[in-house]
Amino acid sequence: MQNLSPRHVKTEESLRLGVVSGWYSTKVSGTFVSGPHDSEAACLRRIAEIDPPPAKKKR
Repeated sequence: MQNLSPRHVKTEESLRLGVVSGWYSTKVSGTFVSGPHDSEAACLRRIAEIDPPPAKKKR
């Protein structure tokens, strides 16, 4: 489990970082994992694909 979260990079920051503005999935450290995505929802869908929630154990 990587604990990815969505992060929006605005135009000003994208110019400084040398990336396209948009939504990115990021690690806790701030490292970009995927993106840019068109929306937060699209980013969250990608996070679910990359880092699915743990399966519940059956009793």
